[in-house]
Amino acid sequence: MSNSIKVPTMAELTAEGKIPDVLFWVGCAGSFDDRAKKITKAFVKLLNKASVNFAVLGTEEGCTGDPAKRAGNEMLFQMQAMSNIEVLNSYEIKKIVTSCPHCFNTIKNEYPSLGGQYQVVHHTQFLRSLLEEGKLTIEGGKYKGKRITFHDPCYLGRGNNVYQAPRELIEKLDAELVEMKSCKKRGLCCGAGGAQMFKEAEKGDKEINIARTEEAMDSKAEIIAAGCPFCNTMLTDGVKSKEKSTSIKVMDVAELLADAEDL
Repeated sequence: MSNSIKVPTMAELTAEGKIPDVLFWVGCAGSFDDRAKKITKAFVKLLNKASVNFAVLGTEEGCTGDPAKRAGNEMLFQMQAMSNIEVLNSYEIKKIVTSCPHCFNTIKNEYPSLGGQYQVVHHTQFLRSLLEEGKLTIEGGKYKGKRITFHDPCYLGRGNNVYQAPRELIEKLDAELVEMKSCKKRGLCCGAGGAQMFKEAEKGDKEINIARTEEAMDSKAEIIAAGCPFCNTMLTDGVKSKEKSTSIKVMDVAELLADAEDL
């Protein structure tokens, strides 16, 4: 993180006797993947612009256990989850925001039975609430009239029925929101979920991310908006395979908003 980006940790704030309003759960992708780090930075810039009192766990944050659980290693999942819950509860965390639908789904739906009860929101929901409360304003000049399509991440859309927040944010940019053939409840997976991101593809006629990219291209969108670092990777690879990287961009919704504001 550059010096211009302010990212306090829970340990630092606790030492000062301060309690943040919300914990930003960065996730493994947002912490270590070079492409996803840009999404993290864009979201933090928006949080700073809106003067949100937030913190991250930093080195105390571990993987939520989502990949382990989806790959069938329940024991490893529970070990990772319990370790995180212990840290979260020690800081008396109440509200968590994350830019990864996998982290969002796991902490929201699978941590409660293990003793981790939190209010969990996706970053698109959180950004929408900041706009509604007047803490953040977006001028969409840079994206006015641009054709943007939104790819619904499985764990955000079908898994948790969050469809409107990202679309409302795109419309705030004065962009033309175009839908793919398979969208919302009929959305098509990018091909990364269920720990598929970390293994070679099985035999078949076509990679899922290629099929999804073709749907996005059929919408004639100039930008494919995503709300998940895994989806971002898969769709970026799809666009590259079609040799359309110069004409079609894949961007997280937070990046679109931060870019529109020149943050």
